[in-house]
Amino acid sequence: MTSYPEDLHEWVTFRDEDGDSWLFDLTFLTSNYECIFGKGCLGVFTEPAPEYELGCCVYGAHFVDKDDRLQIEAQIARLEPGEWELAEEAERLGGAIYKNEDGEWVTRIVDDACIMANRPGFEHGSGCTLHQAAVRRGERPIDWKPDVCWQVPIRFDQSTDDNGHTTYILREWKRRDWGEGGAEFGWWCTDDPLAFSADRPVFKTSREEIVELIGEQLYEVLVDTIENRAIDRGTRAFLPHPEVRRRHRV
Repeated sequence: MTSYPEDLHEWVTFRDEDGDSWLFDLTFLTSNYECIFGKGCLGVFTEPAPEYELGCCVYGAHFVDKDDRLQIEAQIARLEPGEWELAEEAERLGGAIYKNEDGEWVTRIVDDACIMANRPGFEHGSGCTLHQAAVRRGERPIDWKPDVCWQVPIRFDQSTDDNGHTTYILREWKRRDWGEGGAEFGWWCTDDPLAFSADRPVFKTSREEIVELIGEQLYEVLVDTIENRAIDRGTRAFLPHPEVRRRHRV
């Protein structure tokens, strides 16, 4: 019997009109993954700790560029009294955002988690202050949150070769994407069947985030590629995610 790699994924690739390549992780995008923050998420401490309800907010946000940081500073200024549990602490420390010893702009860490994270017992419940504020106003959370926060667990990479050819990759966020610390997490969501319980696939539940990353036109190409599987092969079945396969083996 053939022994397949443990982390086997199915991919699709095509070139756009500019000649650049796009590579999509169909195994993840067609899986039933969903964020389970507040619904059993074990967090990313060195040991599982669902009782803290902090998800992946433990290490705070690293801003990708100045625009990302300024956007969040502007949204923080929109917060009203009572929306942000640690607002007074942020004022005492000189703001929610600062430049760390490595010269990176980041959100502050207070009591082992991002200063923007409301904790269990807070009036509005646990979770990202900015996400909650966006929902309360009927606005998009991705317009309120740092880029890294609304993208995870979707990872968008790009690289350009010596001939100027660019390859764009849309895939799941893995432990390695957190750097050396990722290997020490007691739990990570795309590594566990617990987070694969949605009633719709990722390319539908995360439509807003994917479109923000690759644009509406390429998103439609991706959807057409997935939906046309039924015509081309008589089935819409894709290679199940490794964690779904693992769940079925147990």
